[in-house]
Amino acid sequence: MATAKTTNKTSEVTADVTESALNELFLDELKDIYWAEKHLVKALPKMAKAATSDELRTAIQNHLSETENHVTRLESAFESIDEKAVAVKCEAMAGLIKEGDEIVSETEKGTLTRDVGIISASQKIEHYEIASYGTLKTLAGVLGYTEAAELLDATLQEEKNADNLLTQIAEGNVNQSAKSEKK
Repeated sequence: MATAKTTNKTSEVTADVTESALNELFLDELKDIYWAEKHLVKALPKMAKAATSDELRTAIQNHLSETENHVTRLESAFESIDEKAVAVKCEAMAGLIKEGDEIVSETEKGTLTRDVGIISASQKIEHYEIASYGTLKTLAGVLGYTEAAELLDATLQEEKNADNLLTQIAEGNVNQSAKSEKK
């Protein structure tokens, strides 16, 4: 069996792997999440600006910085498997971002109810990302892309942390405080 280029790939990666349907699916999913992260870099500042509580605004701004790193990390993952970083529209993320925009436009500015909505939309995004990165990390391992698997796992852990922080903010005071706001 001939070995494929192995500049950054592990020696486990063969021509059969790089030509497999599973590898094609992996690349499609990688392109999908790359598009998603690039568009989140544009969407997160709007969400931060719309947030009422300083705690939520800061969490979103901090995650924006992480998201910018996720884009760079994905570019490194593409490079590690000798592929060009290409973004292909992620319909799921496009829908989740649109839903977040709608929540902001349908809730009153300066209310914690809006923050509850932003947290809800943000956690839907985080859960999508957690599912995507978990799958990608596993597939990278199966395909023998050790470096890509490590890069994807680092992002997966940050997405889980972001989700946990959003839960803490919601349960800490935002949900209870929003309960008393009038329509």
